[in-house]
Amino acid sequence: MKNQIDTLEKLYEAFDGLSVEGGWHRRTPSLWPEPRKTMHPFMWTYDSVKPILDAAGHLVSTEFAERRNLTMTNPMEGNIYSTVRTMVAAYQMIKPGETAASHRHTPNALRIILEGHGSYTTVEGTRVEMRPGDVLLTPSMMWHSHENVGNEDCYWVDILDVPLVHLLEPMFFERHPNRVESEFVDAEESPIAFRWENTLKNLEAASESGHPMAEREVQLGNPAMVSIALFVQQFGAGFTSARKRTTANQIFTVLEGSGKTYVDDQVFEWKKGDVIAVPGWRPYKHEVLEPSYMVCATDAPVYAGLNLLREEIN
Repeated sequence: MKNQIDTLEKLYEAFDGLSVEGGWHRRTPSLWPEPRKTMHPFMWTYDSVKPILDAAGHLVSTEFAERRNLTMTNPMEGNIYSTVRTMVAAYQMIKPGETAASHRHTPNALRIILEGHGSYTTVEGTRVEMRPGDVLLTPSMMWHSHENVGNEDCYWVDILDVPLVHLLEPMFFERHPNRVESEFVDAEESPIAFRWENTLKNLEAASESGHPMAEREVQLGNPAMVSIALFVQQFGAGFTSARKRTTANQIFTVLEGSGKTYVDDQVFEWKKGDVIAVPGWRPYKHEVLEPSYMVCATDAPVYAGLNLLREEIN
């Protein structure tokens, strides 16, 4: 006689080994009223990280590590890599005479230059100088290397969409067969380079009024990368922004100045070189103490493309 499933207990026992679950009695819910708080708001301070990079400069060569960087890992329990859900940020330093070998990968990458002169990046045969305030792009699967031909240590912030690629799983990575691209063309201007002096000109031409989150704002690219949009924001001393929350994730890098950013019930006091992670759907606002500039990197293009972008400003 066949076993009859005539009680809920027997019904649930029948699930065993089949990798199924009844939608009416899930162990954890699959739907909820609004985005959950998972990733934490957090700030990394340049003053605390720079001495570590300097020490690594003596202990870790680019031959050993290829890239001398420090990943900013969100302190959410169980997270081992991401800064926010779809993006990762890292501080990187390259010393005079060093070359970070060429490689390419699926993730899109960008770098925000903090300080130091004499460094260059070569992307698909185009070599451009990296100067403080510049933002450089490395789109998906383009060969790229870095070198320092000057006499100063050079520092920047990297931001990549690696966590998004981890989630979707199309990760590919290759090292250049010749270590670096042997043929390249030097370029003062390039689609991969947003020069600081041009950004300042565009900010000066931008409207002073009507923007709730900054005194002035310009977008780099439209968007800069398929998965990451970039905005440079300018603030005057005493500026207080509106309060905003968005389903998109944001990473703010301070180029100049000082101030405070409130996220939920946390207060982050920032200055040049600091990096602030604002996860999606967390209300935040800025209070600025002295003339300041920030770069906001956001995954809004991903959310907009999926019709999941929602924003509230008050």
